[in-house]
Amino acid sequence: MKVLIAGGGVGGLTLAQALTQAGMDVTVHENDPTPTTRNQGFRIHIDANGDNALRTCLPPPVFELVRRTSGTNDNVLGAYTHRLEEVLVQHFPGLTDDVITNVDRNTFRRALLTNMKVHFGQTAVGYEVLPDRVRLHFADGTADEGDLLVGADGIGSVIRKQLVPHATVRDLGLRCLYGRTPITDTIPEVLRHGFNWISDNNGLGAGFAPVRFRSGETPNYLMVTLLAPKEHLDHTHGSARAHHQPITDPSHDPRTTSPNLTANLELLTEEWHPALRRVFADVDEFFPITLHAGQRVDAWKPGPVTLLGDAIHAMPPAGGVGANTALQDAATLAGELLSGKSITDAVTAYEKTMLPRGFTTIDSSLQLLNQMLPKQPATGAVR
Repeated sequence: MKVLIAGGGVGGLTLAQALTQAGMDVTVHENDPTPTTRNQGFRIHIDANGDNALRTCLPPPVFELVRRTSGTNDNVLGAYTHRLEEVLVQHFPGLTDDVITNVDRNTFRRALLTNMKVHFGQTAVGYEVLPDRVRLHFADGTADEGDLLVGADGIGSVIRKQLVPHATVRDLGLRCLYGRTPITDTIPEVLRHGFNWISDNNGLGAGFAPVRFRSGETPNYLMVTLLAPKEHLDHTHGSARAHHQPITDPSHDPRTTSPNLTANLELLTEEWHPALRRVFADVDEFFPITLHAGQRVDAWKPGPVTLLGDAIHAMPPAGGVGANTALQDAATLAGELLSGKSITDAVTAYEKTMLPRGFTTIDSSLQLLNQMLPKQPATGAVR
């Protein structure tokens, strides 16, 4: 069996590792021109489901590489007001050193690329189902053929738009800034451990989570995120440099720009604790994103094309469940394909599990988001 995977993100590469380990012919086609082109997101939370999926899918040497280059475990979850007044602090004991709880996105991706056949700089534009094959077409006029095509090409999935054109993605009306800064003595002590959420009474929230690498080969950092209603942040989405430099959007051409991000951020947080404002000011680079959620869709007729991760059930970052759900998708699909079933039967069984699980997780993430930002209900336009 030859499997084509459109998209070399977390879910697509984890699936590729599982199938390659089992002896299948797997080719990943990735839009990014190089493995290091994308620099966004920074820290990824790995929960028990994600950890189990990685153990199931990855060859032992690759899993150990992921574990060794992951962040150290920290069992603190805290909530504070924008004045750094404690609301809630919880400790979750019992984490063993072999459990993976957080990774750096780029470091994680490099580990997942180990021994993988990945073609970078190939933008998928569509596919056609042949009598006994699937042909994937690219923007440069080339194509590749396989027995199964897996669309793991993210929220703007070309594969989804052709396979399930009625599946829609909702703009939640929220924007999130991702950034990072070195862990220094100027950072409040409570922010240097676990994950801490801070919110005010104006629908603004911020999350802080350190990444301390086990291996010591990469500098540690504090991930900084800020969520706000879209009208408060003057940008579309893409990458943004702080200190009054403009936002640029690398995913569109022509690029959209806005010189007002830093001024908006300073104004939004003017009543926040000075130590928090200093952390924001110390972030060298922000990457704003638009928060989306996939709309629930009924099962479609299964065949030699299927979807994985954000390509079908895009979800907001609340709860850190997006990557973990994609990892579960990879483990489930790999298990079905390796069970001896026909491709159609394997895809049918996979989608029967994946669809309800993914959309139930979206519902839970939206509920949590509304609790985190009670002034800003998660509603928005469909696109």
